[in-house]
Amino acid sequence: MARELAAFFEPESIAVVGASRSPEKLGHVVLRQLLEGFRGRVYPVNPKAEEILGVRCYPSVADLPEPVDLAVVVVPAPVTPRVVEDCGRRGVKAAIVISGGFSEVGNEELERELREAARRSGVRLIGPNCMGIYRPSVGLDTLFTPSDRLPRPGPGDVAILTQSGSFGGAILTWLAMEGRGISAFVSYGNRADVDEADLLRYFAEDPETRVIAIYVEGLRDGRGFMEAAREVTPSKPVVVFKAGRSQRGASAVRSHTGSLAGSDAAYEAAFKQCGVVRTYSTEEFLDASRALARLPTPRGPRVGIITNGGGYGVIAVDALEERGMEVPELDKATAERLRERLPPFYPVGNPLDLTGSSTPEQYLAGMVEMARSDVIDALIVMALYSVPLMEPRRTTDYILQVLRDYGKPIVVVSLDVTPEVARENSRLEAEGVPVFPSPERAASALAALWRYARLTQPLRLRR
Repeated sequence: MARELAAFFEPESIAVVGASRSPEKLGHVVLRQLLEGFRGRVYPVNPKAEEILGVRCYPSVADLPEPVDLAVVVVPAPVTPRVVEDCGRRGVKAAIVISGGFSEVGNEELERELREAARRSGVRLIGPNCMGIYRPSVGLDTLFTPSDRLPRPGPGDVAILTQSGSFGGAILTWLAMEGRGISAFVSYGNRADVDEADLLRYFAEDPETRVIAIYVEGLRDGRGFMEAAREVTPSKPVVVFKAGRSQRGASAVRSHTGSLAGSDAAYEAAFKQCGVVRTYSTEEFLDASRALARLPTPRGPRVGIITNGGGYGVIAVDALEERGMEVPELDKATAERLRERLPPFYPVGNPLDLTGSSTPEQYLAGMVEMARSDVIDALIVMALYSVPLMEPRRTTDYILQVLRDYGKPIVVVSLDVTPEVARENSRLEAEGVPVFPSPERAASALAALWRYARLTQPLRLRR
């Protein structure tokens, strides 16, 4: 069933129905974005134009020279059912309806007509009332906001699925500014046809995607979502940011998308049952997704902390324990080996404070001994490069060495204080080690890893 959606994400030909000559119109922006990046064939459809942006225009879907894989529909809402039926008659497999004016404004009848037209015609439908799809690896960009106003991230390994276009736009901007990539972005709007469960099953089989991250305000088919999530989560993490937790938030959801937010406690229980990692803020949503895409899952919740700033160590302990993680005392053998390898005036413990006299080699000693320890499941490495003897490149080399040699998850806390540090932080990211600007965000990422391991273990055993 997942392959039914391939036309949305792997098309060889696309028609823009409602393509416009006016640069300010959505149909013009969508066409221009596709012509600039998409590697397949693009056909504008507009009965009042012979060509747009130097490309021959066709008066209707019926006049297209081939049955395209995907149609992007940017026409007034009342005519969308007829356009979708035209697509079906011409052999078009899938359609993205960008147009609004449906259930989100109370027009349930028109949305029902659109859904029935798609089913009769055999056309799979994303939308209406959506931004559409962005797939950077193939240059597929149906978003109606120009790239000079809404930055696009490059290729990556997290699929972002969102019910809200405005939230999705903010996420794209955030990721682009931080230099993070995505495998795909899907703004699916009112989900008259394709819903979260369909998208989960598609991206479960997508080789570019390691993590599926979803923003939802409400689920129309909760049972269908849970069934799909149970299938997917044992092999591929699913991260959800569910908005509308409060009573006022639930009311806002109804006015925004027309969805029923439902009982938050029911959502919480359902997500746990099907192995979904729930997050509660935009930062946590992105940080958890990044960590799950990069790092192995830990065997347990016990974290070793290495720092050269005592205050950072204390903050990290609080942040970890607040999120259900543990900061255990070091076992006797590990503590003894550290005392042998470190200067005698260093306080040996967890957190391990290497003080302002720290060197990259001391970081290596601390990481190796903690990674060897049976009481440590994961590491937070916090490197302040303002101290005299710290050298960013050697420190990065040692972090990557320990990750390769011991296989335990490592997250790093570091700020891009100089161009050299920024380069090394980018190198860590490229090699699969997430770098965070604060102990709290690092702790949240590790907590997400452990939640995923714990929640999905029963599902794996049932297979």
